[in-house]
Amino acid sequence: MRLTALAALLACAACANMGAPPGAPPRFTPPVLLATTPDSGAVVPALSGDAVIQFDEVIDEMAGSGGSGGAPSGLAKLVLLSPVAGDVSVSWHRSAIHVKPREGWKPGRVYRLQLLPGITDLQRNVLKHGATILFSTGPAIPTASLSGIALSWVEQRTLPQGLIRAVRKPDTLAYLAMTDSTGRFRLDDVPPGTYVIYAVSDQNSNRRLDYREAYDSATVTLDSTARATLWAFVHDTVPPRLKAPEPIDSTSFRMTFTEPLAVAGLPDTSRVRVFELPDTVPVPLAAVLLPAANDSLVARLRAAADSARQAADTTKRAAAPATNPAPDTTRRPKPAPAPRAEAPTPGHPGAGPGSAGPDSTVIKLLATRPVPTDRLVARTVTPLKPSTKYLVVPAPKKQPADSAKAGTAAAPPRRP
Repeated sequence: MRLTALAALLACAACANMGAPPGAPPRFTPPVLLATTPDSGAVVPALSGDAVIQFDEVIDEMAGSGGSGGAPSGLAKLVLLSPVAGDVSVSWHRSAIHVKPREGWKPGRVYRLQLLPGITDLQRNVLKHGATILFSTGPAIPTASLSGIALSWVEQRTLPQGLIRAVRKPDTLAYLAMTDSTGRFRLDDVPPGTYVIYAVSDQNSNRRLDYREAYDSATVTLDSTARATLWAFVHDTVPPRLKAPEPIDSTSFRMTFTEPLAVAGLPDTSRVRVFELPDTVPVPLAAVLLPAANDSLVARLRAAADSARQAADTTKRAAAPATNPAPDTTRRPKPAPAPRAEAPTPGHPGAGPGSAGPDSTVIKLLATRPVPTDRLVARTVTPLKPSTKYLVVPAPKKQPADSAKAGTAAAPPRRP
């Protein structure tokens, strides 16, 4: 009896040690959003507790990690809740994300909870699209929408992953959104009214406008739909300063500024003073030009000089006595055929009007505004003397008579 029981026990142990039963097969699809609380479109006057985003599997609590200097990190980096004042609490609950404003849910607001792309499960499957949940603590869900595009003006490109803040007057709270990879944004189901829309190059991802971050703003009146184009650039309270000028040739020198200048407000010959040292003798200027305009002028001057030289050579040859040169009996090779021009690639800046490339709209939009520049070229009336030092001083802009009488300070060169 004992031997039989022992044999049976060993047999069972052997069966148990054959290996753990195989688990579920590996998953290759990203998490699926199952439900939200409150439901999108719900009106919950007495909302309390957390807003919950429920998935069909466990998600990685460190998805979207990063963040520094007050910026959200982990899952908080993938959640936008607005309009709220202050921080937002975002917590991980295995297969769910819980969200709540630190100030609590306020009555009479329409909340916009946006989940950004990037949610990841434990097998590193990434959810590449987001979702937006709208719910209200009082008024009905509105149907108006704001949309547009954000551009980096100086860099001449779109502003991807830029922060959009839409503040309805006279409030100070903002509806938040992010631009996509093409710089475009859309805020659906926001209340009608007059909005100040900001596009911010939020480099530290703290969802605020900080010093030295490029931004632009525009005011729009929203009834049902409204659209805005925003040209982000770095604003500064200090006017641009002139760096050390660099000579180009005997009649021109390059001026470089610490910040880009708007083309519409560039200084001219009345705003730049040049003096020959050590006696500070004024040197008259012929023009102050953009680098491209100076290049075109130099090319025209060279072409005119070449034409004059060729005309002089032709006249000289015509005045010389005629001679009969011996015939050239050498055999000359045939000229190589000219290269055939290729058709421009659709969407390329050189493509024709009928191209349907994804960047054609942006290229046309960028062409509507001159590019800010931090470099100008000044040309003198007379050649600069070699081995001589010169002083270049930007002159203040002349004031109108009434401003001068009132003692108003002269405005610095206008920034972009």
